[in-house]
Amino acid sequence: MPTHSSGLASGRYAVFVACLLALAGCNPHMYDEVPALHDAKPAEVSGSWLGHDRTHVVLRPDGRADIRLLDGQEWDFDDRWRLSGTGTWKLTDRRTGWNDGQHVRLTLISRTGVAARAPEPGERLGPPADGSQAPDTYTWTFELERDDKETLRLYFIFGDPDSRSTYTLEREVP
Repeated sequence: MPTHSSGLASGRYAVFVACLLALAGCNPHMYDEVPALHDAKPAEVSGSWLGHDRTHVVLRPDGRADIRLLDGQEWDFDDRWRLSGTGTWKLTDRRTGWNDGQHVRLTLISRTGVAARAPEPGERLGPPADGSQAPDTYTWTFELERDDKETLRLYFIFGDPDSRSTYTLEREVP
């Protein structure tokens, strides 16, 4: 006489595996495909972009950039420094490891300021962020995505790249 215990057992196994992944700190979405854009134009990317805690980036049509209080990407984010200065930007269409779509490469050439990001509630702190840890020059690689209204957003991964936490810049509305 057949029973449903095998279905129940496989359901329990799935719940057990999901709990183990959660306990291990694994992100079940860390290997999801990253959307790749191929239709963005430089004129659409140039402009003023705002981010978390007063981040402001201006991408000028001539390829120059003004950067204010932009955090480091990936593991550099954990150092909590925020850079300000001038640099250059370029819209590229080549593979970087996350996806094969377009990217914005933003390079800080002349650092004019360094600030420290305040810790989030409950955040474990490493050594204090200060100007000596912050680089004099730095390059960010932004991914591009469109929201449901086809509005362009720029983002990069911060913290552990496997966590897939995103730092997003949105166009400043005049």
